[in-house]
Amino acid sequence: MNWQDIKVSTNSTQFLFKGKQIFEKTFIEVLKFHSPGLAAVQDETGSYHIDYNGKQLYSQRFTRTFGFYCNRAAVVQAYNWFHITDKGERAYSQSYAWTGNFQENLCPVREGSNYFHINLDGYRIYSENYNYCGDFKDGFACVKCLDGYYRHIDTKGNFINNKSYFDLGIFHKNFATAKDKSGWFHIDKEGNELYNERYLEVEPFYNGFALATQFNNAKIIIDESGEKILNV
Repeated sequence: MNWQDIKVSTNSTQFLFKGKQIFEKTFIEVLKFHSPGLAAVQDETGSYHIDYNGKQLYSQRFTRTFGFYCNRAAVVQAYNWFHITDKGERAYSQSYAWTGNFQENLCPVREGSNYFHINLDGYRIYSENYNYCGDFKDGFACVKCLDGYYRHIDTKGNFINNKSYFDLGIFHKNFATAKDKSGWFHIDKEGNELYNERYLEVEPFYNGFALATQFNNAKIIIDESGEKILNV
């Protein structure tokens, strides 16, 4: 049985293989399997993880558990958030008010009202605090600075350009969505706008084209130069 073929039931209480319940157990809640074939579950004893044979990985129980990413899983014990290994052991000694999931071996966490990123060993990768920060993707992450503006940082915590925005998206195929006082648009990695037009909303480019919502709520498709291709 390939763990990638195991599905979660519609009510998120069972695991299914080829449409049939497996492990002969109904849980309070289950999350889908993640590489290398581990899943977070909750039953009457608490929250923990199992492998794709339904065997628990450890005897420890948590208030809540989440999926494994980069061989680390976020867990909650009472009000403390941290990450564990597949043996149920803490990956580091610190606890946080919230943790995200590791992506590219880095993870956003919150300490009080401050957000920042840590590495797999739980160490901060920079000294700055932010109002919010997101996951890393392709070596870059979005952060909301203490001045209220959004910027992109690299894996060392450096700003990748000198531009700041009212809101910001991650890079997808070399371009990111950004918002200034006039509305949403697209930028390159230097922070340069791809076109002059502004929109109520824009989606990331999908194979060279993006869905954009005009201020009259009409939706159009634009290309990477900002040219309108068609109405939707």
